[in-house]
Amino acid sequence: MFVLDSGVVVSSADTRTHWDRAYRRDPAELSWYQPEPVVSLELIDELAVAPEHGVVDVGGGTSSLAGRLLERGFRDVTVLDVSPVALAAARARLGARGAEVTWLERDVRSWRPERRFDLWHDRAVLHFLVDPGDRRRYLDTLAAALAPGGAVIVATFALDGPERCSGLPVVRYDGSALGELLGPAFELVVERREEARTPSGTMQPFTWAAFRHTP
Repeated sequence: MFVLDSGVVVSSADTRTHWDRAYRRDPAELSWYQPEPVVSLELIDELAVAPEHGVVDVGGGTSSLAGRLLERGFRDVTVLDVSPVALAAARARLGARGAEVTWLERDVRSWRPERRFDLWHDRAVLHFLVDPGDRRRYLDTLAAALAPGGAVIVATFALDGPERCSGLPVVRYDGSALGELLGPAFELVVERREEARTPSGTMQPFTWAAFRHTP
């Protein structure tokens, strides 16, 4: 259970129920669907994340990123999501190779990592954390999960992006705002703007920012 700064109590079960309902639809119908994780892979290359490095995809949902990393020779890939429905669908799509990925059904706000990773990847989780307390919990988890000198890739709606997604309010960012949120221990390496087209044809502008931890 989480008590928000507003005094509202929100449970991980409530969050799981919401996203389970969303992921019971055909993934290709979801507004955040992308057939290929193009920008993610480009930024992973920019940061020189190598196949021997450990990667955690936070809020990975049904993304194809884990599979593409396996194809590139990565052998230490973890996907974390609060929705067991999303994780089951993502694993099933990989077939036998799904056993090569670590699947964690966790809420990032309460997850207590038992190890550290070289790359923290988050496409469209952070922007749902509209409560300052939830953002603090997210940052605490990131700090516990990231190896010294590790890399962070975060994608959120851009400043001119939607104000809501999947029926929920969001916080919009540019690279500077993300850097301010992460703090001085993170150096912004590259910022990108992506105009992603939803299945309905709507354009959704995203801010992508890649950081390097500087211990």
